Amino acid sequence: MRDHTITEVVLPHLSGVLIERVEFGPEANYLFGRARGETAACPGCGTVSTSVRGRYQRRVADTPIGGRPVWLVLQVRRFNCQVIDCTVRTFVEQVPGLTVRRRRRSQPLQDLLHGIGAALAGRVGVRLAAKLAMDVSRSTLLRLLRCAPEPTLTVAPRVLGIDDFALRKGQVYATILLDMNTHRPVDVLPDREADTVAAWLRAHPGAEIICRDRAGAFADGATAGAPDAIQVADRWHLWRNLGEAVEAVVVAHRASLAEPPTQPTEAAQPPQPKLLPQPEEPAAVPDKEIRLVTRTRERYTQVQQLLAEGASRAEVSRRLGLDPQTVRRFADATSIDELLANTRRDSLIDPYTSYLHQRWNDGCTDTATLYAETREQGYRGSVQTLRRYLQPLRPVEGGTRRRLPAPNTPPPPKPRRVAKWIMSDPVKPKTDDQHKLDVIRERSPALDALVGHVQDFADMMRKLRGARLPQWIAAVLASDLAPLHSFAKGLQRDLAAVTAGLTLPWSSGAVEGQVNRVKMLSSSRGRFSPRLSQNRT
Repeated sequence: MRDHTITEVVLPHLSGVLIERVEFGPEANYLFGRARGETAACPGCGTVSTSVRGRYQRRVADTPIGGRPVWLVLQVRRFNCQVIDCTVRTFVEQVPGLTVRRRRRSQPLQDLLHGIGAALAGRVGVRLAAKLAMDVSRSTLLRLLRCAPEPTLTVAPRVLGIDDFALRKGQVYATILLDMNTHRPVDVLPDREADTVAAWLRAHPGAEIICRDRAGAFADGATAGAPDAIQVADRWHLWRNLGEAVEAVVVAHRASLAEPPTQPTEAAQPPQPKLLPQPEEPAAVPDKEIRLVTRTRERYTQVQQLLAEGASRAEVSRRLGLDPQTVRRFADATSIDELLANTRRDSLIDPYTSYLHQRWNDGCTDTATLYAETREQGYRGSVQTLRRYLQPLRPVEGGTRRRLPAPNTPPPPKPRRVAKWIMSDPVKPKTDDQHKLDVIRERSPALDALVGHVQDFADMMRKLRGARLPQWIAAVLASDLAPLHSFAKGLQRDLAAVTAGLTLPWSSGAVEGQVNRVKMLSSSRGRFSPRLSQNRT
């Protein structure tokens, strides 16, 4: 261990230390030694001193060896500075690259713990450090991150990514800025306001391309702070917004999803069960208007009436106590049907209505019995849901039991599933799904036109042909697909950024990845501060 060559090869970070002996304790290994140099430079004036004032023993934690903690027990010297005017009277020698003044960890161990903290934050980082035989607390890992030097940034990256994330969901938000060429964060802003983004861009000029989502605050901030920069709307958000509009159109035309019932021939007709007295004309099951529909109708009427009286949208928001985005949605809607497209929610009982109708006509009206039978078939709803469905069918006092139609066709596919078929690549989906979608398109011209619009938009996105966007918007607005109109109008309001997003190769994928990483660090720590994330790299 006294051979300098062996130390350089096996323990290169200890090349400046003369190891005198090694002790193996029950919990750690101890390396005893001293610095190899005979002199030391004053940290104040830099003058080399040979005047030794005294010696003492110093313990420094080092990186583990062989899965065991290591402590360096160094015999260090205190020197006198020989320059009379120097403010430093005495100083202790340091081993370059190993020891730092007033620190009980070696520099390699400090760097290793900082890397663990930057990658995994507090609790997760502690668990990894324990596996590597390094005893550290989560507070120490976070303190190491806070003590790291601040990155200096005077010029913004050429391609800048921007997105927000929640410090406290629904209450406090921050904004992360990313260099899209290196995928490394460059700064974190304390909020997601347009003025804050604009001020940062003015203080850090140089951004030529800004990748963002479709948030209005980022659009306004980028326009005010970097008016010459090209704004690029993220394609993933565009596709997601299109998917929401497609689902709304499918819900509005859900009557076309069900296959027409087929009437059995006389020879194939099963014997009719004996029914209780019933009316000559089977009564339809009443569909109660849920409270959401009622509230939507009332709000739509109120918003349209105030706008017709000359009130601004901001005034409507204040008078009705509604969010400005809600007012915008009600004001831009062409009809109440566009707003009610998504209010009809699928129920867990929908796949079993045919069976329930048949059993009801057979004379079984006991809720407990029907609940047990449907549970055996896979129903996972509650008995209260089943009871509410059957309640309108029960006779009032002195009335007769209603006879229900027993359709002999399978239940229609869920609108969300049909929307998924429409949004999928027509070459990749399963043959059965594609066949079902083709049958629906034959029954519904509206859904057939919707599929055509989606495929045209996908072609623009895949082949980066953003120049076709104005023609696509015009074709959508000329159709009668009301829920798709809102999406097209939103593209018109942000036409330049959307066109750039469908033309340039840049997107916000790397920014979304960093936001996800921030969420992981936040959940590991328990809470999050922007100051911490500035040292995440």
